[in-house]
Amino acid sequence: MSKLTQNTDFSMSSFFSNLFKFGSQNMAIDLGTANTLVYVQDRGIVLNEPSVVAIETLNGVKRVKAVGEDAKMMMGKTPDSIEAIRPLRDGVIADIEIAEEMIKHFIRKVHNKRTLLRYPETVSYTHLTLPTSDLV
Repeated sequence: MSKLTQNTDFSMSSFFSNLFKFGSQNMAIDLGTANTLVYVQDRGIVLNEPSVVAIETLNGVKRVKAVGEDAKMMMGKTPDSIEAIRPLRDGVIADIEIAEEMIKHFIRKVHNKRTLLRYPETVSYTHLTLPTSDLV
C-alpha cells in the first residue's frame, strides 16, 4: 500500500469518526433522591431539577405528564388521575421505569434536540451501602 493510500485511509477514518461524534456531548447525570444534576463537558452543570415525575392514568394507560420542576409544582395539587412520584428513595432507585422516563426527559432537555446522529455514551455508577455488621 502506498503512502498516499495510507494517508487517504487515515483521513477517511478520521472523517467518519468525527462525523459520528458531531452533535454528541459527554455528560454525567447525578440521580439524587431530592434533585437530579446533569453536567455537560465544557459547559458545567446545565440542569438541577427535582427528581419527580407526574404520571397520568387514563383508562388504565399510564403516561408521563410532567418531569422535574413542573412535576414538583403538581405535588399535592393533582386530580386523582395524576400522581406525582419520586422514583428514588433513600438514594436508591425505587421505580426503575419511572426513573428511566425521567432520565430520558432530562437528556432530551439538555440536548435540546441538537443531537444529530448519536446519543451520549453511558457510564453507570452505583453506590453500594452495606450495614456495618456486614463489613466485619
